[in-house]
Amino acid sequence: MNPFSTLGIRHDIVNAIAELGFENPTPIQEQAIPVLLSGSNDFVGLAQTGTGKTAAFGLPLLELLDFEKNHPQALILCPTRELCLQITNDINNYAKNVKNVNVVAVYGGANISDQLRQIRRGVQIVVATPGRMLDIINRKAIDFSEVRYVVLDEADEMLNMGFQEDIDQILSTTPEDKKTWLFSATMPTEVRRIAKKYMDNPFELTMGTKNTGNVNIDHEYYVVRARDKYAAFKRIVDFNPEIFGIVFCRTKIETQDIAESLIKDGYNADALHGDLSQQQRDKVMKRYRERSLQLLIATDVAARGIDVNDVTHVINYSLPDEIENYTHRSGRTARAGKSGVSISIINSKEVGKIRQIERIIGKKFTKVEIPGGFDVCEKQLFALVHKVHNVEVNTEQIEQYIPRIMDEFKDLSKEEVITRFASLEFNRFLDYYQNAPDLNAPADDRGDRGERTERGERGERGERSSRFGSGRGDYTRFFINLGSVDDFTRGDMLGFICNNGKISGKAVGKIDLKGVFTFFEVENDQSEAIQQSFKGVEFNGRAVRIELAGDRDGGSRERSGGGGYSGGGRREGGGGRERSGGSGGGGFRDFSGKKREERSGGYSGGGAGRSREGGERRRRS
Repeated sequence: MNPFSTLGIRHDIVNAIAELGFENPTPIQEQAIPVLLSGSNDFVGLAQTGTGKTAAFGLPLLELLDFEKNHPQALILCPTRELCLQITNDINNYAKNVKNVNVVAVYGGANISDQLRQIRRGVQIVVATPGRMLDIINRKAIDFSEVRYVVLDEADEMLNMGFQEDIDQILSTTPEDKKTWLFSATMPTEVRRIAKKYMDNPFELTMGTKNTGNVNIDHEYYVVRARDKYAAFKRIVDFNPEIFGIVFCRTKIETQDIAESLIKDGYNADALHGDLSQQQRDKVMKRYRERSLQLLIATDVAARGIDVNDVTHVINYSLPDEIENYTHRSGRTARAGKSGVSISIINSKEVGKIRQIERIIGKKFTKVEIPGGFDVCEKQLFALVHKVHNVEVNTEQIEQYIPRIMDEFKDLSKEEVITRFASLEFNRFLDYYQNAPDLNAPADDRGDRGERTERGERGERGERSSRFGSGRGDYTRFFINLGSVDDFTRGDMLGFICNNGKISGKAVGKIDLKGVFTFFEVENDQSEAIQQSFKGVEFNGRAVRIELAGDRDGGSRERSGGGGYSGGGRREGGGGRERSGGSGGGGFRDFSGKKREERSGGYSGGGAGRSREGGERRRRS
């Protein structure tokens, strides 16, 4: 008998979840489902993300609700649209063998008319983010008078995001005798206050110790100088060739800047932050879930509710402002019982914060040294050897070429072929990383103190200036008749320019994405070539037009010496984007300086230049 049947789940639902790969219940499911199926208790469940909480409350709801009635009987509140869509999709999958189940996702950033139409057609389960749900309630477009169950999922995050008042107003429209089920990864005082206010003697279930981290996650930290942070980050990525990770930044600007810089350096990366439209967010997440992206650069808010299997690494490019958020970040990896690594890149002054996080999650961090250039080369080489050893051979397709291949190698022994093949790749890696400096911060913090005046009060401004260049070089500014309404992000536009303009990403400066058009810069010596390359280019059936920006804006933003604009704000790009310690990509790029097209999402010609770390440091000093 299926273990879920013994918990009280009926066979048609068990069959559906068995097809989804559910074999044995997770600890939270095993403990929570029997309690919730009784339908007689309020409930508080504390468990880390990735432990199967959606099924823990979703399966009991499918047992307890009357699907012959077409009015709202259950309300599930969650912090983000991604989580809202994920929960809706999961419940629909669980219920695929049950008749008349109607689940509606209600969230901001999508057409409210469509959501209202679905509600009017009849719904038993409403999954919602607080802001949009309150909007619909204020329109008097939904009746919660017969709601029997309210689920607050990731309650701590909803409160962290400032939804306290919204939750209070929403719950005030539901019956007094409803049952409230609260799920949370941590139990701060605000969550305890909600439990006390809306629950009557709730059943409490804690999986592990409150506020602790997942036991399957290894926590590591690297101490670097602020000016070497981006270079160190890239070297960590290069040292993990099979990485599939989420990189957390503190601000939307930092998120976008790092994503664009990684794209230019040949990595498969994109940004996820609150300024993207829902359509753009969906596009980025689709690429990430399909693994055409290997690095997702995100803010805390944007990453809430991301449930992607097999994330190998979480990288904290910046530590979170709220220490409790570290638990949510690291919980994006090691889901469903798998293992993962959470990495933090810090300066020497942040070691104390690491110690605070250790106390909260109850786990020790391991201090790790930034690998040297030779270590990266060795790791990349053997990753390639392993890949070749395990490659799936399409015998039928390659068979016709085997005689010619054998003839080419007839004068070489097996050992010579292997040696030459390995040398072909290893020599590239070695050449790229020669003279790579040690990026580890010294034992004391003098390096950080010395650069404090350079970096400003908290270091972010100086770091951005150092990392993304100071506007050296001379640029020409262009207008293109494509923008965000055409579903472009700045990363997409960069790839489009490189692909069609047949230029390197290093030759592109600032990209200023607008609604129906975009301004972008290219190095002067590429100006004529890019105008020729774009002749005859089409996008979705219409002609793509590029013009010199001066023809569009009346020259009000004339270029000045360093590629900046007189009266027009600071350049964020800079010629060639030469960064401190810019070692270039390893995991996702060809070390000849060109992108691997099959790993780059189709952007050709967008490889990074090869500004080596050693030379870069000499220029700085």
